[in-house]
Amino acid sequence: MATQAVRSPTTPQDDERRKTIDAYGIFCNAHDFSGMRQFYASPININDEPWTPAQVTAQFEPIVAAFPDWHWDFRHLSIDGDYIACHFKVTGTHKGEFRGIKPTGRRITTMQFTLYHLVDGKFVDVWDLTDMDAVMKQIQD
Repeated sequence: MATQAVRSPTTPQDDERRKTIDAYGIFCNAHDFSGMRQFYASPININDEPWTPAQVTAQFEPIVAAFPDWHWDFRHLSIDGDYIACHFKVTGTHKGEFRGIKPTGRRITTMQFTLYHLVDGKFVDVWDLTDMDAVMKQIQD
């Protein structure tokens, strides 16, 4: 059964927040780590733990090394004040070793849910859940 998205009226601030998340997504999908860092407060709280911007982008390095075409596709986005909730479809091709598993050439698909807290144009808090178990199941024999 297909669902139809119902959009709430937007404010000029919502439009700016949407532009911010869209710009961030472009840097993410280009795997431009230095570009991504410009969106992070320092420190930034990731799942309630303080991280440096360099730590945040470093977590993506092994993923991109193993899945060079790792791509986030926005499926749903909701803005509520300073909070942006995103549901992503994530895809990639397993071309490098990942968590001890040699490249399989398999195409993977998984889901990711992320809540961003944006203050003065920077992400100050991020809560993220990516279904990495699904990724592992798809690349294991």
